[in-house]
Amino acid sequence: MLLEVLQGTEAGGFILIQDSVNYCGRHLLKSCINTALKREEVVHVLGFEVSQEELNDGLDRTSAQRLHFHNAYSDPLGWTGNSPFTVHQFTLEDIGTLLKQTPQAKAVTLVIDSLSWILRHHDPAAICQKLQALKKGGVVRAVIGLLHSDLHQRGTVGSICHLATSVITVAPGTRGLGAVAKITRRTKSGKLMQDEEIFSINEDLTVTIQSKRSHPGSTPMNTDESEVDPTAHLTFNLRLSDTQREAKEKLPLPFVFSKEKKSALLHPGTGSGRILYEPDANDDYDQEDPDDDLDV
Repeated sequence: MLLEVLQGTEAGGFILIQDSVNYCGRHLLKSCINTALKREEVVHVLGFEVSQEELNDGLDRTSAQRLHFHNAYSDPLGWTGNSPFTVHQFTLEDIGTLLKQTPQAKAVTLVIDSLSWILRHHDPAAICQKLQALKKGGVVRAVIGLLHSDLHQRGTVGSICHLATSVITVAPGTRGLGAVAKITRRTKSGKLMQDEEIFSINEDLTVTIQSKRSHPGSTPMNTDESEVDPTAHLTFNLRLSDTQREAKEKLPLPFVFSKEKKSALLHPGTGSGRILYEPDANDDYDQEDPDDDLDV
């Protein structure tokens, strides 16, 4: 499934690569960029964490004219006033202005390296709204973002993952053999597909799938083992015999009326009781002033 996500051509997608201090996901991010360039797509990169030289290392040089790097690495907060792009410019208007500077015939792929820089200086709710607007399409065909999950609260990470159409969580492999990718993919119908694969990244940034890991809990249960009866050693009986069950079913429920009782309630006979009240002389009730007997 990892190769399907990296090579996907579905418009309006949001691919999120989630890493931690144990394993860096930037090489996988660069593999996504390289794959998009080989599909002859125009790629715009908002670079906050590495320089342009470091990002370009290993990418397809024949497609360099379709790769546009917006430098937010040298001055991400805009302290010098000469930064080409800052973290405070992560707005739909400023991103649209950047994309218009390089006119192209088709929509582009927007790469954010990384979302952690933006989330640490913006309200997470506002960032979710902007990502939702970006992934709908328009000038941006697809969004690819890198997120360092161990730098944020669990609720923030969960909100970003909920927006993504595909989430790739990377971790180091066992015994130093490759890396582990846990992929969660959401189809257009809303169905979730999950997979776990061991992969490696080659020098040309291509991804090789080494094997697939079995999901926890997928091991079939042993049917030969005898089931344990929790009521076997009790001092009292929790089960009913056939005679007891038949007698229980014949008992009338207290809130269920019989036909005779329903008929008596709905059609009272001539001997039914009534309450009649006749006021006497001591009542002294005045209809024009009902409160006449009150000392007010």
